[in-house]
Amino acid sequence: MSTLAEADRAHLAKSYAEAIRLYRLALDEDSSLFDAWYGLASALASSSEFGDAIAIYRRALTLRPDDVGLHVNLASALFALGHVTDAVGNYRLAATARDAETRDMSLRNLACIAPGDPAQGDAAVLETRRAWAAREAENVRPRKFIRPSEPKRAAPDRRLRIAYYGAYFADRNWMKMYMGTLNAHDRDRFEVNLLVDGALPSAASGYRDHEHDRIWEVTGVANAELASYIAAARIDVLIDLNGYSHQIRLPLLLHRAAPIQIAWNGMYGTTGFPHVDVLIADSAALPVGEERYYAERIHRVRGTYLPFHMFYETPAVTPPPSLRTGYITFGSLNSAYKLTAQTLEAWSQILHAIPNARLLLRNRALDHGSNRADLLARFAGLSIPPERLTLLGSAEHMEFLGTYGEIDIALDAFPYNGGTTTVEALWQGVPVLTTNGDRWAGRTSRSILSAAGLADWVAPDVPSFVEMAARLARSELAGARATQRARIAASPACDVESLCRELEAVYWSEAERNGIVRI
Repeated sequence: MSTLAEADRAHLAKSYAEAIRLYRLALDEDSSLFDAWYGLASALASSSEFGDAIAIYRRALTLRPDDVGLHVNLASALFALGHVTDAVGNYRLAATARDAETRDMSLRNLACIAPGDPAQGDAAVLETRRAWAAREAENVRPRKFIRPSEPKRAAPDRRLRIAYYGAYFADRNWMKMYMGTLNAHDRDRFEVNLLVDGALPSAASGYRDHEHDRIWEVTGVANAELASYIAAARIDVLIDLNGYSHQIRLPLLLHRAAPIQIAWNGMYGTTGFPHVDVLIADSAALPVGEERYYAERIHRVRGTYLPFHMFYETPAVTPPPSLRTGYITFGSLNSAYKLTAQTLEAWSQILHAIPNARLLLRNRALDHGSNRADLLARFAGLSIPPERLTLLGSAEHMEFLGTYGEIDIALDAFPYNGGTTTVEALWQGVPVLTTNGDRWAGRTSRSILSAAGLADWVAPDVPSFVEMAARLARSELAGARATQRARIAASPACDVESLCRELEAVYWSEAERNGIVRI
């Protein structure tokens, strides 16, 4: 058996380290072997060594520049490390492929990552997501609901049947962003259904069990089949909780399984889908006048559309680390795919403005050496030496939150802000600085900070962001840090009850609008 064949066999067996060793050996024997370059890059990507994978995919492209499959894989590796505009360019090349599977994959991935590309505005995001939705809709026949000629009056015992579907009901990190709202529903007026992909909700993930709630286990159920179940159950309102965070389930909305379909949480932009009746937003995330970039009708809630309920134990708030280190540590625990060139440039400007400051970054991608090397090289290109950076990898959640004890001031990413990351930093007493972005994805933190009474930490632009960071670094941080958690807990940023009441009003209003009830 040839070395290349041995490498391929190890790769198929998911023995990636062995496959990488054998592919490199095969290339030592013959550097013209395209399949060895491609296999090596793919094994590296499967090992999350995206920095090395990018270089090897580019080497493979010199041998076969027209291989569109290579562009798809290169785009995926680029996106993982925050090279988003370059990733979009490669996906667009692959979207022209003759192969339908490659085109579909490219359209799907473009729809997912478009809001995080600094080079694309809202109009481009809408066009990109509509293109994917149209492709998905080609093989779907949506259900038609006949509007009653005389809708029934909502009787005292008539409960509206609502169904939330999502993939993270067992994940406490995710669930703090909306389990409080789900728990707050008035079960005398609503029959609550949870359609669960993945592990079931539990007390550990914040769920308060209710006698009449219905929990559906739908993992692996095809969208068409699930749509039939939803229709048979006569669900009145179907609510998507995940959006592009669990993209495989988003096309369920194309089937029109319920007469009212609503998107809330996980969207940070238009769905692009034709059968979404309402998108839940707020005026800080989605200012009036931007509706033309959305396929849905917009309902803006009075506070933030993302109030959170911290229902589990978290580390105690600690004093600012600068009190013991003698220098300011800025930090971000955002995922690596949010670390765009625009973000790194702004952070570097802050470090240049404060010569003794440090920057701490932590995310899962930084577990891997080539990813750290990629990030260090990008900062070096911005004249930031490695000794001013602390790069940390993944950690258990409590340890992860404890990292905020090493950060004086948190810096947001853009154009794709933090969400969960923003509330966790605030909860740990750390100020979060952001900008007023040019799209919803770039205003998520603005929504949360405004509701928390911290709108002063939202800069109108990048120069102001840099100036604000320098000014805050010179201020006294300890006093505000010690009281921040209590202040936020008492603010609209944690008012899940009010959001629930407003969502309930929307659900009933839409039911009346669609002839389901008369109120």
